[in-house]
Amino acid sequence: LRRLDLLTAEEAGRAQKASSLPEQVRVVVDVLAGKGSYASQSLQTFIETTNSQLYLHITVYEPMVQKHLESLQSYYGNGLETGPLQRLTNLLLVEGLTDIQQKEHDILQIEATKGLRNVSKSIPLEKLFLPLSKVSIPPRISVTIGVAGIGKSTLVKLFVYTWAKGEINRDIIFVLPFTFRELNTYEKLSAERLICSAFPHITEPNCISAGAARTLLILDGLDEFKTPLDFSNTVVCTDPKKEIQVDNLITNIIRGNLLQEASVWVTSRPTAARQIPGGLVDRMTEIRGFRAAEMKDFLDQMFLDNRDLSNQVLHHIRANRSLHVMCSVPGFCWISGSSIAYYLKNSTDQSQETTVVPKTLSEIYSYYFKMALSSDWLEKPRETLRIEQAVNNSKKIVGSLGRLAFYGLLKKKYVFYEQDMKAYGVDLSLLQSSLCSRLLLKEEMQSFAAYYFSHLTIQEFLAAIYYYTAAKRAIFDLFTESGMSWPKLGFLNHFKSAVQRSLQAEDRQLDIFVRFLSGLLSPQVNKLLSGWLLLKDEHNSFRSQAISFLQGCLNTDYVISSRTVNTMHCLYEIQHMEIAKTVEEAMKNESLAGMLTPVNCSALAYLLQVSDVCMEETNLSNCLTYNVCKSLLSQLLFCHNLRLDNNQFKDNVMELLGSVLSVKDCQIQKLR
Repeated sequence: LRRLDLLTAEEAGRAQKASSLPEQVRVVVDVLAGKGSYASQSLQTFIETTNSQLYLHITVYEPMVQKHLESLQSYYGNGLETGPLQRLTNLLLVEGLTDIQQKEHDILQIEATKGLRNVSKSIPLEKLFLPLSKVSIPPRISVTIGVAGIGKSTLVKLFVYTWAKGEINRDIIFVLPFTFRELNTYEKLSAERLICSAFPHITEPNCISAGAARTLLILDGLDEFKTPLDFSNTVVCTDPKKEIQVDNLITNIIRGNLLQEASVWVTSRPTAARQIPGGLVDRMTEIRGFRAAEMKDFLDQMFLDNRDLSNQVLHHIRANRSLHVMCSVPGFCWISGSSIAYYLKNSTDQSQETTVVPKTLSEIYSYYFKMALSSDWLEKPRETLRIEQAVNNSKKIVGSLGRLAFYGLLKKKYVFYEQDMKAYGVDLSLLQSSLCSRLLLKEEMQSFAAYYFSHLTIQEFLAAIYYYTAAKRAIFDLFTESGMSWPKLGFLNHFKSAVQRSLQAEDRQLDIFVRFLSGLLSPQVNKLLSGWLLLKDEHNSFRSQAISFLQGCLNTDYVISSRTVNTMHCLYEIQHMEIAKTVEEAMKNESLAGMLTPVNCSALAYLLQVSDVCMEETNLSNCLTYNVCKSLLSQLLFCHNLRLDNNQFKDNVMELLGSVLSVKDCQIQKLR
């Protein structure tokens, strides 16, 4: 073009600085557009006769890219408020998954780590797919992890929208976002059909499969995929036109057998992310939770018209250390904030004897459900629906959704489709109700709808309500969906079965479910939900025996694990805290010496997570033996400031402590 005198040296230099061929084309076309028809005709003749690839870019790829950008801007720009999303523009750069992330339930991860990761490096969103240094290459496989409700899908939407507007990563020509919810609906796909079915305007998918245009493939929500990824038995496929099982397609893409030139970004909850072998992951990032100021801003946004209410809610959250830690997760903060606000707005109408500030998980979710059940939601005034009619409708909805939630939980199924709804007796006509729309979200896809609970804990609470109700009349084991099992009679037998299954489960996915199940036996929760979902005072028949059973689960010599701590959480939910109070008092008075029996050790392990006494400093001076120290190691990891002086430790204990300090999860900053 310089030789034809169509561009000046300065204009040609500007075009050459562009990072990719399509960018160069854009610069050239913009320059020539202002030079009249002669320049345009000369350019067209030149392109058609000298450079077929350039001709393709201008006549085929460029319009295709433009249509793709417009499509993504239109879809992802809806309802995306960029103001409160500042937290998502900077991700933590992590070196793989820690032990606790691979093994524990999301909530247990947050409780143990206090919502903090021992990470010093971060990476801005716009550099997520760039090399970290001048001598490194861009990552091919990136994985971003985060617990349920932290904002993974919101992060994807923010990235796609910002990219489509041309504000970041302009070197990427195609960004192709998919969700595993969509992929669940296919049995077989080829790499090219995957692209064309989601983006029909991409008429030349071979430019992506052949690597002619730099592409980023986004796979959002691995934890929602119906089939576990099996990398050890992947059937190799290198043909982008060949249709194969969807799970095989994903593993072949990640392995680089298909779309090898494309970058791939997977988002997932931590436990599901372990399916991808660490050796295949070039970059792992994590979404952090709220800092103090961000939590305040979030609540202010929730209660825009009532700043006093926002401040009161924040005061109650901060007063409860355990709750404050949990509220670092936006999804949980929304549920807790809504529940506490509902309590504050209604507590003035009732005597203080019947209303207590929600503290336990079960109380928070009971208030949340009561608020939804009575249609007294934050965004709208109370509906004048007759109470009897509301109760009957609510029981029907909660019953069918609870069954769906329970068996979904057992199958690790978090996304449901129309056939699932019918299979579990969910009346689709009732899904339009106010209550249902608050518990279950619906996402319209191209040719189907996907349903999912508004947060994982909503599914777990509904599952617990279903199990609690069904266990009172069931004659077979409820965990066996077919009903074929040895007879199991009486609520207590079913309660014991649920607790034992959670203690034995390797993946820990029933831990919060059994906390909620225990919480439904507490006097306060019974007061809140009696007349709606529970019968008044019915808990009295089972509560003391359930407490005895839970306490019996603590008598396991000096073996303290997250299972033991979860059993203590169950006792807290059921409102039986005598053991923990005794140990906490001894900690305050520095009189723990000689009283650390196996049961008291369990209470101590629990208190290390939740007690204010341990917030500034964990003082375990003059009270530990080798066995006790060994049993508490998994909990001592997360104490920031630890005092262990005057314990007469010998070399074997020092070796134990040395091993702890080298663990990836370790958060100890100061040790005496």
